[in-house]
Amino acid sequence: MADYDVVIIGGGAAGLTLAHRMSEVNQRRGRPLRTALVEPPTGPHTPPPRTWCFWEREGGVWDPLLTARWRDLSVVTADGAEHRSPAAPYLYKMLRSDDVAAHVRGHADAYLDQRELYVRDLTDGPERATVHAVGPAGADVRLTARWVFDSRPPTDLTGGRTTLLQHFRGWFVRVPRATFDPRAAVLMDLRPPQPTTGVAFGYVLPSSPREALVEYTEFGRAALRTEEYDEALTAYCAQVGLGEVEVTAAEQGVIPMTDATFPTRVGRRLFRIGTAGGATRPSTGYTFSGVARQTAAVARALAEDRTPIPPVPYRARHLAMDAVMLRALDTGRVRGSDFFARLFAANRLGDVLAFLDGTSPLPRELAMGLTTPVAAMSWTVLDHLWYTLRDRGLSRRGRPSPR
Repeated sequence: MADYDVVIIGGGAAGLTLAHRMSEVNQRRGRPLRTALVEPPTGPHTPPPRTWCFWEREGGVWDPLLTARWRDLSVVTADGAEHRSPAAPYLYKMLRSDDVAAHVRGHADAYLDQRELYVRDLTDGPERATVHAVGPAGADVRLTARWVFDSRPPTDLTGGRTTLLQHFRGWFVRVPRATFDPRAAVLMDLRPPQPTTGVAFGYVLPSSPREALVEYTEFGRAALRTEEYDEALTAYCAQVGLGEVEVTAAEQGVIPMTDATFPTRVGRRLFRIGTAGGATRPSTGYTFSGVARQTAAVARALAEDRTPIPPVPYRARHLAMDAVMLRALDTGRVRGSDFFARLFAANRLGDVLAFLDGTSPLPRELAMGLTTPVAAMSWTVLDHLWYTLRDRGLSRRGRPSPR
């Protein structure tokens, strides 16, 4: 049995970010914390390399590792109108998961152990928690720790009223001649054919005049088959005038967009971070900025020897707004292409990004709300309030609430 102060389960964005912050924690403490980063061995359980895109101000912790960054962003509506503006005060940034993992492993201090284990179960305790795992050779392994942070993706998405999937496939493409502006990115292009409910869009993130990530994304109830994504990507590349492209790599994934709540503390010594801890913004599927705020708060608590409860990195009013938007999209009360076209056409992109990041002031949010389909959204707000009040009443009476 190995004993640690902190065990971090999972080597995704949340686990790697918290592991990276532990060196800073140890520099601030009189007694360093011994930490284990636990991931499954390389093989079928290893997630494929991923691209993480997010927006933040200049000077972020990951800036030296960025694959690309863009100051100018554009949104293209279904009728082909382009709305382009600076992202200021933000930059839109791209990171590759392999680069982050290599950096974290290469710059870890002497107090970080990197363990390749399959985690089977977690046991809470009054003083220490236990991680029950299996080693690569099949031997049982137990780790104990004062604090355990589990960043594995959630397996149960049934707790909310509305759950959509942000599902996507992207091609890293190379074209024969200089075509792209590496300083500008297409954040959302709403010209692809739209589903009955939800929304479909493409985007283009250049990394050089001849290279870009071109992606097709839908918000909907079910993912597509790989060949359906490829058909959509082929059509989108033709639509934006790329002509013949060489596909050098591909990525594909599914991100839950749900108004379900995800508790960050699940025991005296057990916590959840990342998507499992509510770090994914329900209305966008973006997680990286939420992870940054969540892990920064955990690191401060560990450095100050406080109970390191991860915060949910979004305000209650933003989560309520997200629940309304998801319901409006899922019921078809608003067309997703119309909603996003109005939002981006009538507001500066930097202001919209601040709202989507949860940092905008309430008066500005109310003003932005008036630029969306007001009647349909107002009806959905009333529906959401009625459902919430009914749900609370049924909960007090001990009855399950209908969805």
